[in-house]
Formats: sequence, structure tokens, C-alpha cells
Amino acid sequence: MAQNEVFQYSLISALMDGVATHGIPISRVLDHGNHGLGTFKSMNGEMIVLDGVCYQMKCDGTVEHIHTPEEVITPFATVARFQPEVSTRATISSKKGLKELLSKLFPHGKNHFLAIRMDGTFKRIEVRTAGGQCFPREGMVAVAERQTTNEFKGIKGTIIGFRCPAYVMGLNVAGDHLHFIDEEKQKGGHILAFETEGDVEVGVSLMSKFHLEVPTEDEEFNEASLVHDKDGIQKVEG
Repeated sequence: MAQNEVFQYSLISALMDGVATHGIPISRVLDHGNHGLGTFKSMNGEMIVLDGVCYQMKCDGTVEHIHTPEEVITPFATVARFQPEVSTRATISSKKGLKELLSKLFPHGKNHFLAIRMDGTFKRIEVRTAGGQCFPREGMVAVAERQTTNEFKGIKGTIIGFRCPAYVMGLNVAGDHLHFIDEEKQKGGHILAFETEGDVEVGVSLMSKFHLEVPTEDEEFNEASLVHDKDGIQKVEG
């Protein structure tokens, strides 16, 4: 993969249908990018790929460094070989504030993918982590009802993620999809809300190439309805 091209394995609609028993090794994901997010087998926790290293953020509040990525499976992931095209410092008061900043930095980027990274101190971050399926094919909405939420204050760390254009809803999550991990690699999750403590470093790149791989020889995927459920996805992903 070249720099600033999106690689995605499977579909967010597949997760909505509970397609999470099988997948590809994390090592294959890392072959395509050093910056990304996703989940793990049975939707057990949140994935963040930071500087080419994969971490699993679990619902009990712990974070595990995936030391053997060839042995760990992901049913859904989005990554890129990130090289920021624009770098700046900014104070951001909310997810809405980030949206406004990105629109200012890339005024013609509405219909493109953006890769995002923020490093610094955050006044407040609210995250959630999924607890995993109770049985195969349990849908993502049901899994999310058992999610754990945490709030961190005055914490240093990194937010990474993507802004996906509206036309990929169902393939991915339209809008800003962000995960956080703290500087010590001990806390993190899927971001519901955040506010920076003064300026943070912001790096962004615009991407126009999107590579999608869907599961093969996967009975769950082959039998999934894959219906476009915009409301359900927005409810789960915040």
C-alpha cells in the first residue's frame, strides 16, 4: 500500500449483522497500514493501530499490546499508511469543533476520506469499549448495549481515526470515527466526546484511493443480510 490510501477489511454492515467469528490476522492488516482502528474476534474490545503497533482496548478498562499479530483475528479493520499532508496546532472543544476544523483545513474534502491524528493533553475524553458477543451472530446493536463507558480527565495521549464520506455509510461509518489511547498505553476506547486542554498537535491527510477486501468462505458473511442500517450504525458508533 502506498501512503495515504485506505485499506478496509469487511463491512460495518457485516458487524451490525454479527459477522465476527472469523476474519484475517492482524499481521495482514499491519501490512497495509500503520494507522487505524477496528475490532477483534467476537467484537471483543476496540482496536487502535498507532505507529504500526496494534492495541486491544478491553471493556474491563485494560489495554493489551498485540505482540503476536499473526495469531490474533480481526473481523473488521480500517487502516492507512499515514503521512500527514497538513499539520497544525489547535484547541478543540468537541467533536463538532473537530468537524469544523477539518472542513476548514480541507474545504473541498467533503466527498473524500480523511485520516486524522491528534497528540496532546485532553481536558476530558469519554470513551466506550464493547464487551463482545455472548453468542455467534449476535448483532452489534445488542453487543453495544453491554458496552462499558469511561471518562478520563487531564490525560495525555493520542486520538486517531478517519472521516468517511456519506456515500460509504454501510461499508464504513460515515463521518468521524475516532479511537483514543493514553500516553502510557493503559487506557483508551472508542471516542464519544472529547475536549482538548489547550492546543494539541493535529495531522490530517486527504485520501482518494479506497481498497476493500470482503470475507471469503465465511458462512456468517455469506448469509448476512447486509441491509443499510444508518440509524443503527449511528446509534452504535456515536
